[in-house]
Amino acid sequence: MKRHGRAYVEASKSVDKTKAYTPEEAVKLVKSLSKRKFDETVEVALNLNIDTTKSDQQVRSSFTLPHGTGKTKKILVVTKTKAEEAKKAGADFVGAEEIVEKIGKENWFDYDIIVATPEMMVSLGKLGKILGPKGLMPNPKTGTVTTNVEAAIENIKKGMIEYRADSNGNVHAIVGKVSFDEKALTENLVAFINEVIKNKPSGVKGTFVKNITISSTMGPGVKLDLTNF
Repeated sequence: MKRHGRAYVEASKSVDKTKAYTPEEAVKLVKSLSKRKFDETVEVALNLNIDTTKSDQQVRSSFTLPHGTGKTKKILVVTKTKAEEAKKAGADFVGAEEIVEKIGKENWFDYDIIVATPEMMVSLGKLGKILGPKGLMPNPKTGTVTTNVEAAIENIKKGMIEYRADSNGNVHAIVGKVSFDEKALTENLVAFINEVIKNKPSGVKGTFVKNITISSTMGPGVKLDLTNF
């Protein structure tokens, strides 16, 4: 059983485990319980009623939060055809085969996200066992495999996040920082949840979202009232 520190235990006493909070109440509570010396990330977790073994019940996409994530991402663009466009748009690293080789030989991961143009996917596909487990493999569903590199970089800089249901049907995402004001954090939270609900797979019957909680990096989970969505 996982043991929590004293600060976590004390914070948990302020959360009513029998109550489902409105988004506004939950955000206010999460912010009030953050006592750490660093600016904690605020995360949301949704448990979905999906069977991830079925192809028509996959949940994976990307979404640009209204107020960003509060975190700056280092962007690597892998391309033969859009290098100048990527540099002008503000990519941190740009390259083609030499970059792919560097990742494979050196286990180079000094970036947070990869954007690739379609012609590079055969080469990047060979690094699937390296990039896949780290969630770095570009994918058309998340907008990271594209010919419109400029737009992809712009969205990432605005606060685009990628999300994907794990094998247990859970979706985790960052919705901001504790330092965000309550209104911005609530708007990010509600917008993301509505985005996931909007993308309910056609194969899912009945209730789609079973449970939603939010928490800060080191704080306890706060359950949301599903009737708000």
